[in-house]
Amino acid sequence: MARPGSGLLMPVNGLGYPPQNMARVVVWEWLNEHGRWRPYSAAVCHHIENVLKGDARGSVVLGQVDGQLAPYVIDLQSMHQFRQDTGTMRPVQRNFYEPSSAPGKGVVWEWENDSGSWTPYDMEICVTIQNAYEKQHPWLDLTSLGFCYLIDFNGMSQTNKQSQRKRRLRRRMDLAYPLIMGSIPKSQSWPVGASSGQPCSCQQCILVNSTRAASNAILASQRRKLYGSGGANAGAAGALPVVRQSNTFAGTSLWSPTSGASSSSSSATTGNNNNISAGGGGGGGGGGGHAKAEQVQSLLSSANFPCSPVTAAHGHHALTINGQNNLNRPGTQRISVGAARGAIPAGVPALPVKNLTGSGPLHPALAGMTGILMCAAGLPVCLTRAPKPILHPPPINKSDMKPVPGINGMRRKTKKKHLRKGKNPEDVVRRYTEKIKVLPDEDCTICMERLAMASGYEGILQHKGIKPELVGKLGKCGHMYHLLCLVAMYNNGNKDGSLQCPTCKTIYGEKTGTQPPGKMEYHVIPHCLPGYLDSKTIRIVYDIPAGIQTNEHPNPGKKFSARGFPRHCYLPDNEKGRKVLKLLITAWDRRLIFTIGTSSTTGESDTVVWNEIHHKTEFGSNLTGHGYPDPNYLDNVLTELSAQGVGEDNLKD
Repeated sequence: MARPGSGLLMPVNGLGYPPQNMARVVVWEWLNEHGRWRPYSAAVCHHIENVLKGDARGSVVLGQVDGQLAPYVIDLQSMHQFRQDTGTMRPVQRNFYEPSSAPGKGVVWEWENDSGSWTPYDMEICVTIQNAYEKQHPWLDLTSLGFCYLIDFNGMSQTNKQSQRKRRLRRRMDLAYPLIMGSIPKSQSWPVGASSGQPCSCQQCILVNSTRAASNAILASQRRKLYGSGGANAGAAGALPVVRQSNTFAGTSLWSPTSGASSSSSSATTGNNNNISAGGGGGGGGGGGHAKAEQVQSLLSSANFPCSPVTAAHGHHALTINGQNNLNRPGTQRISVGAARGAIPAGVPALPVKNLTGSGPLHPALAGMTGILMCAAGLPVCLTRAPKPILHPPPINKSDMKPVPGINGMRRKTKKKHLRKGKNPEDVVRRYTEKIKVLPDEDCTICMERLAMASGYEGILQHKGIKPELVGKLGKCGHMYHLLCLVAMYNNGNKDGSLQCPTCKTIYGEKTGTQPPGKMEYHVIPHCLPGYLDSKTIRIVYDIPAGIQTNEHPNPGKKFSARGFPRHCYLPDNEKGRKVLKLLITAWDRRLIFTIGTSSTTGESDTVVWNEIHHKTEFGSNLTGHGYPDPNYLDNVLTELSAQGVGEDNLKD
């Protein structure tokens, strides 16, 4: 089925905006970490437009209209969303749609996520779905938009064509997005200044122009990959399809005829449409027209970029590139850190947008706010991003994976019932306690009744061999409780034959968990971890499939998910690292590494989660806190294993 026409207004003049006498709906959007533009709600967009009318260069406090967005501020000067508590900055854009489209009518299409709440589609997809719905199509294939989903309007469901998983779909009415008429407000070009008509050759202008050109090239390459517009088709046609950039990049053409790029690249753009196409004739566009690192580097090293209108007060350096202040534009953040550092002249501060490690010169929130203030004042700022975490080592052949010295085998599998269960709760409690005749004047910390009184579980729990007034003392730690309270605590746990003191957490017997069946592999790889340059690396691979919960789990009979498997973890291949591995194998055999619960990161329930034994899942960096170097990690994980009853006394020679 052919894709219905979307309600998006395509560029029809040099600025990429519709004619001045046409009405259009305004939708403000922010760029998420997956490269998708996510729309703000209609109420938030109305609020932004109201602020925009009063102060085109001001800021918008989103929390004034939506309490959930309280930490966020939009800086209209730089077109970025700023999170005040973390310093995270994301590009925003102002998009335009036809009044008859979904946002103009207040129609919102949403899909049901794993937590049972509803998530709105991207606005482009929402418009497409609404068009198909109005034309009474029975279904809609979203493949043309880059998603392998099939929308069934009769069953109001979304089906993943690969996994065949179905999700519910709904259409609801909301506030219509703001409608504007006439010419685009001057606030669309920041700041507004007189045109000198001549390019500027100062170091600062060269920096901004080169940064913008290189970042736009990277952005275009990413979009070609994202939307699949490359490969054989591009090579056969001789040129890549046109890539339409967002309104925040409106201005002159990306490549200059005077730049060091090939003539085929420079001729790909005309006027101010900001549409680019690479490849085709000429010898410089090989590889199907994909942007190459060498081309970007040559662009950075050359100073031949056009610098269109600059403000008359050049001494203040309130730069405008293509009518915009580009020191803080989205493209500036997309440039690679290495290339950016190579192009930054002396005296231009580099402020980290998001510093996860805390090792930078500024706190992330302070860095982001400083960047906004300096940009608004027309001062030079070059925003950089923290490097991405290195999660995995380079590719490794199977022949290079060696057994860990001193440990037999390279794989373990869990059994559903690894340890024998106690015969009955009374036997387990009597095994680890001794009766007390002279009772101290204190409370039982389980039922909060005095030890001299009967257990609070009297009448609720009855066992023939244990009377409510009997008190016992645990053998190792000496803490005292009603025996009936200990029985109740045991019945409420895993019933694995072990007992754990609720006061000091001392474990009696062998504690086991509720980890679902799976496998654990471990081997040595010929790479070293940061901080352990003299040692190879032990790699642990956990793999647990999704399944059905049993009686020992929170919701017996209900399905549980297993996200992110197989999970790769790393230890140094030294004496202490091998010691930790041996104890982790014991913990795996006792089903203590994972459990079924609610994810602390995604909020998803009934899923496999870590069980209080931390692992290092980041191989070559420590940006997330789950990598190396971390000189205290091995000692910390030994303490965590000991708290689970897996101590050095469990090591076998």
